[in-house]
Amino acid sequence: MTRLRAGLPWLLLGVLVLAQIGYPLTDGTARARLTVATVVLGYLLSVGHALLTRGPRTAAALVLVATGGGLAVEAVGVATGVPFGFYDYSGELGPKLLGVPVIIPLAWTWMAWPAWLAAVRLVGPGPGRVVLAALGLATWDLFLDPQMVAEGYWTWQDPTPALPGLPGIPVGNYVGWLLVGLAMMTALATVTVPAARETRPGDGPMYALYLWTYGSSVLAHAVFLDLPASAVWGAATMAVVAVPLAVVLARRAARDRRTGRVGA
Repeated sequence: MTRLRAGLPWLLLGVLVLAQIGYPLTDGTARARLTVATVVLGYLLSVGHALLTRGPRTAAALVLVATGGGLAVEAVGVATGVPFGFYDYSGELGPKLLGVPVIIPLAWTWMAWPAWLAAVRLVGPGPGRVVLAALGLATWDLFLDPQMVAEGYWTWQDPTPALPGLPGIPVGNYVGWLLVGLAMMTALATVTVPAARETRPGDGPMYALYLWTYGSSVLAHAVFLDLPASAVWGAATMAVVAVPLAVVLARRAARDRRTGRVGA
């Protein structure tokens, strides 16, 4: 990539980080609007990165699988209760399509791409990569749902049984996330170009996005949002991908320093 193409994802990531830092400093309508803006930024970052580093076919596949698939599964979920349980969205997250706020499938896409690339970095091709990528996406929901339910952005009609310390969200919701994640990652492994199934030098912003999401979520839930239980659950589960990724990247950085190389 040219320097400009390589720098654009980092620039978008910086803006996204600033927006997320502002989340605990707002409330009410301002917080809802900031939530929408953050999701849009994350979506542009992930789809833009796929386009710049892997080309239009991979970007289109990501949109088809994660955005289209996310909308389809959410629409089915709202209408039938499958696979997340019966739930309803408030009107605070903007316009809806098929009963689903438009930003919701954008959020699936936002985190599906970095979760996939993290798994590509950690595991070779095969079922293990798909499973790890699905876990990388699904465990994010241990942060996402408690935070959004606390804000009243969506509610479950029957939120039992729930995980200890996480009332309002049925355990089946997390199972649903894992099943959808497995389907999405299987599709990405199938329909993307070969370049999407191998690491690239420009993947640094996606690794940073995944690790930032992990670390900032732990801090925000534990300190700023008064959600200590989700801080613990999210920290423990999302660590399955985040910790090995951080270790691999740290080792690569140390090796590059010893050899005088500069790498992503």
